[in-house]
Amino acid sequence: MSDYKESLETSIIVASTRGDSEIKTGSVNVPIYLSSTFHQESFDDFGPYDYSRSGNPTRDALEKTIAELEGGTRGLAFASGIAAISSAFMLLSSGDHIVITEDVYGGTFRFVTEVLPRFGIEHSFADFTNVEAIASAMQSNTKLIYIETPSNPCLGITDINAVVELAKSNACLTFLDNTFMTPLYQRPLDLGIDIVLHSATKFLSGHSDIIAGLAVTKDEELGKRLAFIQNSFGAILGAQDSFSLIQGIKTLNVRFEKSAQSARKIAIYLNGHDLVENVYFPGLSTHPGYETHNKQSSSAGAVLSFCLPNRSTAKAFVENVKIPVFAVSLGGVESILSHPAQMSHAAMPKSERDKRGITDGLLRFSVGLENVNDLIADFEQALEIASRQKEIVSI
Repeated sequence: MSDYKESLETSIIVASTRGDSEIKTGSVNVPIYLSSTFHQESFDDFGPYDYSRSGNPTRDALEKTIAELEGGTRGLAFASGIAAISSAFMLLSSGDHIVITEDVYGGTFRFVTEVLPRFGIEHSFADFTNVEAIASAMQSNTKLIYIETPSNPCLGITDINAVVELAKSNACLTFLDNTFMTPLYQRPLDLGIDIVLHSATKFLSGHSDIIAGLAVTKDEELGKRLAFIQNSFGAILGAQDSFSLIQGIKTLNVRFEKSAQSARKIAIYLNGHDLVENVYFPGLSTHPGYETHNKQSSSAGAVLSFCLPNRSTAKAFVENVKIPVFAVSLGGVESILSHPAQMSHAAMPKSERDKRGITDGLLRFSVGLENVNDLIADFEQALEIASRQKEIVSI
């Protein structure tokens, strides 16, 4: 008997159409079940689906797909990334304490600092590039360590193995936002993480056309608890968007590989430009945590951030690039340029942004599928104009 194991690249394509459908049509795509409710054949014995909040065949196919790709036992699809994140936080109880990375997505920051305290759930931020800082933030009531790696927007790297070891020794859970890497390039459950979270709006979907969130567990009991939360809150992903996300996942490998290759070239270019003060990209050997990232991930990904001297030069650059869209979000086939201070991290007070290096000159760039030489040429002309703006400001 062959011991050959199917590659992840193949699973990305075929996982959604595996299954036990009673009607074998030969369809290469999962059907869209646009039904809110399901007829029950028996008065006493109901079928697997009754109401689409609690379960829908199209969403079920998506949830099984992401569970397989992440190496988990239970996948759950939510109406947005923050719906997945906030639902996972609802596994906690009043009196519990969270240790969370200080370099965290603004929406997560808002939920942890403004919503959870109303329910008696405390938090401490820590520098997650330093395991000792995480350990120092632990308390007797710490029930969760929350990780982003690479983090948003400065691509901070956390040693996943070290945090898992710390969590196990303190009997607490670990959540990891895997949006930037996807299961293609980073597999946190295999490293001992309890719940993996995704804003599937981003690379998993890849076309900037849906809002979606995903969560995956390896432990079946934990998966059941999170599924109860999903059903209770009702922030589920609809059938149409579930179908769209399945289609997006099928092209993840080719999209992400090309974008990651281009991101490396652009990071190297920016790193050598006189106007750019700093480049954050885990594919650069000078990036803090470079070796750790290489140990736990198989790619540097397709998101980078770079710092220009001030707001005016960043504004001049943004207003003169021609190819990228200037927008929130990331992970689309189109390159997306954003200004974290007033976009993804606008919910974070300026004093907190400054502590984290999220300056007014910081720009985040999600690399799309355009020709990389076109992108670099576009950056070159925009940086030249921004340089002149810097000279005017300094006079």
